[in-house]
Amino acid sequence: MIEMLKAILFGIVEGVTEWLPVSSTGHLILLDELVALNVSPEFKSMFDVVIQLGAILAVVVLYFHKLNPFSPQKSGEEKKQTWSLWAKVILAIIPSGLVGVLFDDWMDAHLHTSTVVAAMLILYGVAFILVEKAYQGRLTIQNVNQIDYKTALGIGLFQCLSLIPGTSRSGSTILGGILLGAGRAAAAEFSFFMAIPTMLGASAIKLLKFFLSGVGFAGGEISILLIGCIVSFLVSLMVIRGLMSYVRQHSFSVFGVYRIALGILVLAYFAFVK
Repeated sequence: MIEMLKAILFGIVEGVTEWLPVSSTGHLILLDELVALNVSPEFKSMFDVVIQLGAILAVVVLYFHKLNPFSPQKSGEEKKQTWSLWAKVILAIIPSGLVGVLFDDWMDAHLHTSTVVAAMLILYGVAFILVEKAYQGRLTIQNVNQIDYKTALGIGLFQCLSLIPGTSRSGSTILGGILLGAGRAAAAEFSFFMAIPTMLGASAIKLLKFFLSGVGFAGGEISILLIGCIVSFLVSLMVIRGLMSYVRQHSFSVFGVYRIALGILVLAYFAFVK
């Protein structure tokens, strides 16, 4: 029962931080320092990634009509526009996919540390504040369908930065989108859509590595994984709606302040408490 409650907590943290530009992986690493799951290291490494499947499903549910090129309610031109959007999304995920496949093991071994997480939290927190001030009023792309292939590829290159724990996948892509002229809502939506194939691919790789390790599921680990995914799905539904409503009226600067404060707190914790 205790492990199930922990799984619920991890699901809540994943559902909240996956879509906010504050780093879900970084938060999960830090949460594990405080509330560690009683599971094998192989399962934990897989769990931190596969739990994102619940969050992906939330995007599919909320944007199903917009992402469905076969919808009978769409005109021929709208269906063509939807196929074009998917083509841009696929193009955008190629850079991080290549880097992830080539360097996933190395990054797991060398970058999943509290120091790296704290440094990235602070660095990108400062970046959000500076970019918001510099680019206010200069964003010309207000609709996700206005993102062209060049901009999509540029956002995809920014997503490569998110492979460093503490950076944030949504944070790097939204920041990249703003730097390339996309409005907050358009950048956030495109980031959500990129998450679908990105997380599916990352989860598939982690699951394959887990099964190839020969460890297998022990005890209630399957239940822990399912609970984490279900909770992250339910929480993500609320967070995505809330974030889209928020960014239409406010800047991302508040998340920059939060990242800096959390980064400092993490450094202090591991320097004086841990």
